[in-house]
Amino acid sequence: MKNIVYFDLETQKSAEEVGGWDHIRDLAMSIGVTYSTARGGYKIYSEKTINDLIQELVRADLVVGFNNLRFDYEVLHAYTVMDLRQLPTLDLLVELQKTLKHRLSLDAVGSATLGAEKTADGLQAIRWYREGKLAEIAEYCCYDVKLTKLVHEYGATNRQVFFINRFGVKVSVPVNW
Repeated sequence: MKNIVYFDLETQKSAEEVGGWDHIRDLAMSIGVTYSTARGGYKIYSEKTINDLIQELVRADLVVGFNNLRFDYEVLHAYTVMDLRQLPTLDLLVELQKTLKHRLSLDAVGSATLGAEKTADGLQAIRWYREGKLAEIAEYCCYDVKLTKLVHEYGATNRQVFFINRFGVKVSVPVNW
C-alpha cells in the first residue's frame, strides 16, 4: 500500500516579526500534523518532536500539502540539513497555480469544492501559541490536513476542483493528481 502523508504546520511567529517572507526559516514551528494513509490516522508533533515529523515525511511515498514546498518545508529547513524539496511531494497550491497562473487559498478551494471552510487562520494560530493553547492549534492544524486530504481525494477522483472567481462564479479547475 502506498503511504501518502498529508501534512501541515503552524508557526510561532509571523512573517512581519522575522523581517518578511524571505525569512520563513525563522518562523519556528509550533505544531505540525500529518495524516498517513498507511497508519490510517493523524499524528500531532510539537517542536520537541520535530525530528520524528521530518522522519515521517522522509519515509512517505508521497507528501501532499498546500503551499508545503515554499512554506512548510522552508520552516522545517531550520531544523534539518536535508533538502525536503527533494522528497516526492504534491503541493496542491503549486499544481493549481500552474493551471490558473494565480494563487488560491485552501479555504477558497475547500469551500467551493466541498462546502468546507477553514476553521481559523495562521495568525490566529500564532495568537493561540502565545496564549499556550496548543490543543487549539493542533485541532485547527488537523482540520487543515483533513481539508487538504479531502480536496486531494476529490481532485484525484473527479479530475477537477473548484473555486469562486472574483465575479462570484464557480469555476472548475482541471487537475491531474
